[in-house]
Amino acid sequence: MFPFSAIVGQELMKEALILNAINPEIGGVLVPGQKGTGKSVTVRALSEILPDIKVVEGCRFNCDPDDEEHFCDECKVKKESNKMVTVIRPIKVVDLPLNITEDRLVGSIDIEKVLSQGVKAYEPGILADVHRGILYVDEINLLDDYIVDILLDSAAMGMVNVEREGISINHPAKFIIIGSMNPEEGELRPQLLDRLALQVEVTGIQEITQRIEIVNNREGFTDDPVTFRAQFEGKQQELRERIKKAKEILPDVTTSPNILEEIARLCVDFNVDGHRADIIIERTARAAAAYDGRLDVTRQDVEKAALMAFPHRMRLPPSEMEEFGSEMIQRVMDAY
Repeated sequence: MFPFSAIVGQELMKEALILNAINPEIGGVLVPGQKGTGKSVTVRALSEILPDIKVVEGCRFNCDPDDEEHFCDECKVKKESNKMVTVIRPIKVVDLPLNITEDRLVGSIDIEKVLSQGVKAYEPGILADVHRGILYVDEINLLDDYIVDILLDSAAMGMVNVEREGISINHPAKFIIIGSMNPEEGELRPQLLDRLALQVEVTGIQEITQRIEIVNNREGFTDDPVTFRAQFEGKQQELRERIKKAKEILPDVTTSPNILEEIARLCVDFNVDGHRADIIIERTARAAAAYDGRLDVTRQDVEKAALMAFPHRMRLPPSEMEEFGSEMIQRVMDAY
């Protein structure tokens, strides 16, 4: 796999992914942009810099052995019989195919086996496999509407509920949704657009030396992936440790009343829909502070968060939409 730390440029996209990994409650990332700009490579490389997680050995739903409240039925039995074994493994990045069926997504129940043997014969789907991981949807704007509805419901509840012929099975399904798309191929359904917390648009890099570095890195990895990866292992480990520390201190990061007021005023001034943006900016700003090793959210954290939370939510005149960026956010906040 191509190392995350070897990806040239696209800093805002990389940070949006990292901040979601630090605080999954942010709610995902949408990455629209041109083809060939490293969107899918970056997402898939993310798993290698994230801290490993503890899971119950053999659990089909990736249950956390320290979270008894959300155990699946199988892990409850293991716990009661003292047969639970804990293993440590990397966080998964699971790809969602565009032609996915409902049964493959949420799982299926073998009704014939239920009737003949009297057992709940359930085959988990992708949402079981991605629990506590990352769900990546390339070309998310081409996903069928009924699949989108299931994703929205599952992401909102953190649970999957499968009902067939009066038989009901549910299991936890908490995951980070990351979607990428080429806007030229169609728009994203508004309901899903709003539920993806952050949006970072990527374009081809115009800086000549960076374009050359991209070619050299790609060829170096193709020619000798083992040696190439070894060159970046130091940087990879630094990122792992930084993210691990950020996740540890995140519960202690605080947002002052003054900062909360500035977030609210910013959302009003940019005429965003609803109140979701306020919540997302606060969560993202706290993750940004933790990533920098701080326990207090600053105005700079809010500016960075707003830059990623506003593009698909604000309602401004076309001229102001074209001007939108970090400088515009700073000017507005400087007036507070």
